[in-house]
Amino acid sequence: MKKIAVILAGCGRMDGSEIHESVLTLLSIQQAGATYQCFSLDQAQVQVVNHLTNESEPTQTRNMLVESARIARGEVLAIDDLNLDDYAGLIIPGGNGIAANLFTLAKDGVNFQVNPLVANVAREFTQAGKPVGFICIAPVMIPAIYDEPIHMSIGTDESTAKIVEARGAIHHNCSVTEICTDDKHKIVSTPAYMLAQNIGECYIGINTLVQEVLRLAE
Repeated sequence: MKKIAVILAGCGRMDGSEIHESVLTLLSIQQAGATYQCFSLDQAQVQVVNHLTNESEPTQTRNMLVESARIARGEVLAIDDLNLDDYAGLIIPGGNGIAANLFTLAKDGVNFQVNPLVANVAREFTQAGKPVGFICIAPVMIPAIYDEPIHMSIGTDESTAKIVEARGAIHHNCSVTEICTDDKHKIVSTPAYMLAQNIGECYIGINTLVQEVLRLAE
């Protein structure tokens, strides 16, 4: 039975991983007959947001690993404990929060950098010939992780597409239910809530991405 590593960055779209996208990823993996293990960074979130008001809570601090345990029902490990040999593929769900916690798009724009632990894990999977899936805003990380141009999609947002193209990626417009696959590098991306109007639309694209990651893991 194939096992997929899933990297989370907290709990909640504004300051961590998008909950719908994360749960749909885990559900789709299980529905496809595979299993998963969640991982996160044992570091403080960049910020804490009140999801009722969408306002920052500057006096609060939260740990990504602890918050990710909310989604993973406690079954989450520090990314340092990820052993490549144990997993057939890797998937990173999105959310505004990962653009601050996993990479610095929210702060640095086109000059963003990816957390070295996250970048190294993704590169190791690719170098080992194992597939990596990026969801929602997560594909923006791709050109900062890989030295070669990668075919990818963040949907149809022109400003974000310009950022990834400026960093060397090859962007393809993609609908919410579609995926973009770079067959050479086994890298898959889908827009999810970059375009989705509801959880049902989000599920279609994520489920298709999971199936593609598992196919590429054959």
